[in-house]
Amino acid sequence: MRYIPPRGFRDFPPEIQILRKRIFSKIEKIFQRYGFDPIETPVLEYYETFKGKYGKETEERLLYRFKDPWSNTWYALRYDLTVPLARFMRNYNGPLPFKRYHIGRVWRHERPQRGRYREFWQADADIVGSKNPEADAEVVNLTIDIMKEFKFTEFSLKLNDRRLLKGIFEVELDIKNPIDVFRSIDKVDKIGIDGVREELQKKGYATQIIEKIVDIISQSGNPEDTLARLQERYKYNKDVQEATSHLLEMFDFITEKNAIRLALDLVRGLDYYTGPIWEVIVKEPKMGSLGGGGRYDELIGIYTGRQLPATGTSIGVERLIDAGIALGIFPVRKETYTQVYVLVMEKSLLQYGFDIVMRLRNVGINAQIDLMRRKEKAQREYANKKNIPVVVFIGKKEFKAKEVTIYDRRTNKRITEKQERLADILKELL
Repeated sequence: MRYIPPRGFRDFPPEIQILRKRIFSKIEKIFQRYGFDPIETPVLEYYETFKGKYGKETEERLLYRFKDPWSNTWYALRYDLTVPLARFMRNYNGPLPFKRYHIGRVWRHERPQRGRYREFWQADADIVGSKNPEADAEVVNLTIDIMKEFKFTEFSLKLNDRRLLKGIFEVELDIKNPIDVFRSIDKVDKIGIDGVREELQKKGYATQIIEKIVDIISQSGNPEDTLARLQERYKYNKDVQEATSHLLEMFDFITEKNAIRLALDLVRGLDYYTGPIWEVIVKEPKMGSLGGGGRYDELIGIYTGRQLPATGTSIGVERLIDAGIALGIFPVRKETYTQVYVLVMEKSLLQYGFDIVMRLRNVGINAQIDLMRRKEKAQREYANKKNIPVVVFIGKKEFKAKEVTIYDRRTNKRITEKQERLADILKELL
């Protein structure tokens, strides 16, 4: 028997989990700063909720689904946080726009590798009810602010619009099913441009068409200049004109314009995107996008029966953390939430020590006391290994004088004070 997590699943020791919770908290505060409120949805949904929303390849290979042996009902684990939001909106009657955030686990049957896991966390922010470019700009600005908050310096946000490629492929190249081409283009980071060529050949596309596709998706650069060229080149193409106009207006509302790069090879593999799409990447380390999103104006209507435009962004928390650790942005060190360790030097003083530790907890100080009746040396070693910053010593001398000896490990300073002043002194130290 293997007493380890399954492939693609992980345990997190305290020093990593404390780091993760700190990062979650910072992301959540930025979401709130932008006016988003939290929701929660079940980790388990009916399979029919997801069926037909992501594309055949995703649903057949990546979606965790199973039949409940008691009810014979098909269920699926949450693949992302967007489709559950769309289902959630069926029963939501609040004012629009609805600005929600959701930080939670999702599951995908991926091939595990660095930055790619089968169980991972996403942090999503979505705006439901607005079809306007400023809504897209809002979540792009949010994404950039998160990258800046965590001190990522060499990053860029790749921007595209599904309507651009759809209009060019359908009208200019007479491709009847552009989604089929999108799925191949979406693999360019994994298989390279030659791999995309080979896959399109296997799908039956002519060499001349394939080369035109490659030429189109190879265009990238400054958004305003590239979009102006596309507007002129495809001036009679309705989808291209709608996309370029939307992106240019959206660009006006983006605050960090230097971070944006138009990239026509960006398609994002999920079928539900209908307009602008984006991904944020770092120069190093190479691990794919750290976040991304886009507009999905038709998805929610499938559940609600009425058209509700929507746009949103998602931060891949695992990749953000992995990249931050690799770059030294997130130092991994021994950490604990415990602020004070109450060290009792005599067993006869254990009850007295418990009284003190409870007083500290009652005034909001995170405190521990030994629960294994160990000697002083063992207790010191424990406090050192846990990296607890302050140790309060209680011996017979302190007990008789109603005093405590306080040792601050960070400054190597030791003071003795009356026991009634302990909480006030600790609050100053901490």
